[in-house]
Amino acid sequence: MSSRLVGARRTDLMRESVIRDMTRLAIAHGAINLSQGYPDFPPPPVIVEAAKAAIDGGENQYTNPWGYPPLLERLAERYRAELGWEVDAGRHVTVTCGVTEGLASAMLAIVEPGDEVIVLEPAHDNYWPSVRMADAVPVAVALRRPDHRLPIEDIAAAITPRTKAILLNTPHNPTGRVFDDGEIAALADLVVAHDLALVTDEIYDRITFDGLVHRSPGRLDALRDRTITLSGLGKTFSVTGWRLGYMIAPDRFADAVHRIHDFVTICAPTPLQAAACAAMDLPESYYEGLRADYAERRAVLVELLRGLGFEVAPPEGAYYALADFRALPAAAGHRDATSFARWMTTDVGVAVVAGDAAYSIPGLGVDQVRFAFCKKLETLHAAAERMRAALG
Repeated sequence: MSSRLVGARRTDLMRESVIRDMTRLAIAHGAINLSQGYPDFPPPPVIVEAAKAAIDGGENQYTNPWGYPPLLERLAERYRAELGWEVDAGRHVTVTCGVTEGLASAMLAIVEPGDEVIVLEPAHDNYWPSVRMADAVPVAVALRRPDHRLPIEDIAAAITPRTKAILLNTPHNPTGRVFDDGEIAALADLVVAHDLALVTDEIYDRITFDGLVHRSPGRLDALRDRTITLSGLGKTFSVTGWRLGYMIAPDRFADAVHRIHDFVTICAPTPLQAAACAAMDLPESYYEGLRADYAERRAVLVELLRGLGFEVAPPEGAYYALADFRALPAAAGHRDATSFARWMTTDVGVAVVAGDAAYSIPGLGVDQVRFAFCKKLETLHAAAERMRAALG
């Protein structure tokens, strides 16, 4: 006898996170985890002490659903300067349980069932489910190798009367691109011409290399009232487990974003938001040190991969390297990136993420894997020893 008591059909279009699955596989096999993007070193001590002080000081109950008021003020101050418009702490800023919740809340707030959202691939594997949860349709447009520049003509061709929004990630995971002003300006022209919304994931905004500087697309006059800017504290301050993200939404989206967030999570953890104020108060020298440390880790990983025969370009931002493994003798025994990534984890002892997990377009990414270098130097050197022994 049939029953209606089954999972909702929208979940049939979602898969479990491949990234988090690789972490589980790494744990099971004792592999060094270069798959999931979390640091294996501690956050700045001042932030940890601020969290302890907040708990001891009684900051343990609900706070304002939009965020802990002192943190809202700090974020509003930063984004007034970043975006160039009068960001109001109580109206335009929402602290979320990570960028993942922020993205899902943004989709639920702005798209209707049946709307289309353009997703630029390769993409983080949270992007498609966030669109599906809103009963909207993700439409894939691929960044073209080897440069991974924004494919403006392809994006334009993908726009239909049902297109509601474009989802943009910069600095980009996993390619490492920091999209330049010309690319963003061309994208802005499309957004305005077709009356679209732009949702930007800028979680790696402070991690850039070679003198490149991230600038939020929402700063452009044409995009100010149609862009929801997402970012967070987990990557910049090495507190990914605290799950602190935020949204900056202009007036036209602000009420909808607040309502969705309120009923999805009520509020992000109060003591951790209080501690985030200490993070926001760190001097510019902290960010300079952060970029220098990650540049050193990038150099170690890129040199290792090239020495082993991987084809890899140094990323411009974020903390991942996307590497082509086709030239390796070991590649011959693997039909695709998923097979190669699982073999790297179970047999080599270094966990990576399959490149094809970042695409919904069949056939793309099957010759690439992603390495995360947000790890201690000794972790990277230990991974290098295992890889040289198996692949060298």
